[in-house]
Amino acid sequence: MPQILVDGLSKTFRVAERKSGLLGAFGGLIHRQYRTVDALSDVTFSIDEGELVGYIGPNGAGKSTTIKILSGILVPSNGRCEVDGRAPWKQRRKHVASIGVVFGQRTQLWWDLPVIESFDLLRDIYRVPRSAYERRRDELIEMLDLNDLLDTPVRQLSLGQRVRCDIAAALLHEPKILFLDEPTIGLDAVSQLNVRAFIKQLSREQNVTVLLTTHDLDDIEALCDRILVLNDGRLLMDGSIEELRKRYGDGRYVAVELESFTDVSPAHENVVVERSDSHILFSVESDVPTFIDEVLQRYPVKDLLITHPPIERVVATMYQTERIQH
Repeated sequence: MPQILVDGLSKTFRVAERKSGLLGAFGGLIHRQYRTVDALSDVTFSIDEGELVGYIGPNGAGKSTTIKILSGILVPSNGRCEVDGRAPWKQRRKHVASIGVVFGQRTQLWWDLPVIESFDLLRDIYRVPRSAYERRRDELIEMLDLNDLLDTPVRQLSLGQRVRCDIAAALLHEPKILFLDEPTIGLDAVSQLNVRAFIKQLSREQNVTVLLTTHDLDDIEALCDRILVLNDGRLLMDGSIEELRKRYGDGRYVAVELESFTDVSPAHENVVVERSDSHILFSVESDVPTFIDEVLQRYPVKDLLITHPPIERVVATMYQTERIQH
């Protein structure tokens, strides 16, 4: 049985509207008008124990709404949602004891307290036995390199330091499911690498189920074997990154460095993605060997590299294609 089961999940919000200007404001007080927004529409998927799944989509796609329903914060309008056999919003106390949640733009730590005191408060909230808490706390401090931060008030931490502490806080009670909503947003490159390495280690060594939502597709490529793609509240795809590439980016990029600046042939102008001095990036949809032969014969090539299109471009193509179809 799946650890997370979502079947026909829908969530509709009622949003107040008013016209602009002073008259619009007064009119809104007397007769308020509303419109409905479908944040989620018939979303269905399941996740097994120990899976590390990426959940991606543009702003407003419904990712955070899904996480809030799975966490028990929101109640869905329709559909079925079970986490470890429970409806999250109906059995909240029991549910939150088995999950960890990290919202990259919010913190669950106390702003003016040192980090270690926030950890101690969370131990009391989750009623973790002291021996188990100390073992887990020390383990997380070492894994996330937090020793130098423990006596620092949370408000004095950098964003990267605070996110690492938030991840530790979410795992102090040893949950088997971890929801990560934009955990690397705004982090520098070193902090991103550290967080990615920790998430991968956590999933692999402790069999923790992870659902990761992010706009940073480098996170997805580095961590996830499976992705769920959401747009306008609808689930567009459930599969691997390779399946996504085959469906929406079945081609290659050919990066060429020339011996000297050379004009591009008119026959190749339509496949140039970008050009900088003696460097040219071509997008080739089919018959890559023939294209490379043409390039080698036509241009003074110094170096050449064949790669997949960046995942960002593949996903953008997917959104555009699906928008046209619907």
